[in-house]
Amino acid sequence: MPPRKPMAGEKNSIRLAIAARADYSLSGMAKLVFDIETSALPMEQFDAVQQEYLFREAENLPDPAARLARRQEIRRQFSLWPFTGQIVCIAMLNAETARGKVLFLAEEPETNSSRAGTVEFMACADESDLLMEFWEVALHYDSIVTFNGRAFDVPFLYMRSAMLRVPVTRKDWLGYRFQIEPHCDLLEQLTFYGVSGRDGAARRFNLDFYCKAFGIPSPKGNGITGMDVSRLAAEGRGREIALYCLGDVQATVELYRVWRDRLAAIK
Repeated sequence: MPPRKPMAGEKNSIRLAIAARADYSLSGMAKLVFDIETSALPMEQFDAVQQEYLFREAENLPDPAARLARRQEIRRQFSLWPFTGQIVCIAMLNAETARGKVLFLAEEPETNSSRAGTVEFMACADESDLLMEFWEVALHYDSIVTFNGRAFDVPFLYMRSAMLRVPVTRKDWLGYRFQIEPHCDLLEQLTFYGVSGRDGAARRFNLDFYCKAFGIPSPKGNGITGMDVSRLAAEGRGREIALYCLGDVQATVELYRVWRDRLAAIK
């Protein structure tokens, strides 16, 4: 017996169901949007052999002024490498509800935890505590959204966790690059996976530039940039770092919604 053809109303319902499934494939379960802030580790943590290795390029320069400038530049880059830097803050938001948590290092964690609206600020005594709390939260999400997380945030988190013997609860965030599940890296999406190279139409811009281009309030409006984090951390100003990091995540949430609504279907 041939299958019954659906009536007009049923066709409508089928289309709606298919559309709902397609939308679900993009939104999925609740998505965790996060960003990390890092600072340079103290120089005394590295022995003489390590320091010679780190600054070898600078020491080979014949000009003393150039040598000093290069040493200073390398020192600033310590915060970019998990072997010479540490995580001092992680801000997290649920992409759908905007509820979240900001973890940051503080000397007196018991007096620094608080809540501002739907976001909890949790001060942590050390980086291990911060990472353990992060991985506990991550366990409850099926997917994540980041800005440049594939190249920076996620590898940094994995490596620091391994170095500090903190168990990693999600080990699938660096999988197949050309997927948006379980990791949607907005920088990859907005450059169409680097389709046009460094200087083409899809070249990379920073978060501030993308936000301004799409009419999203820039997270850099308060005067703090990533270059200030190491100094603020050294001065014990963890709460300021937390607010700055949260601003980045809030902007990333808005940028994700722009991408989801206007660009996600482009192949």
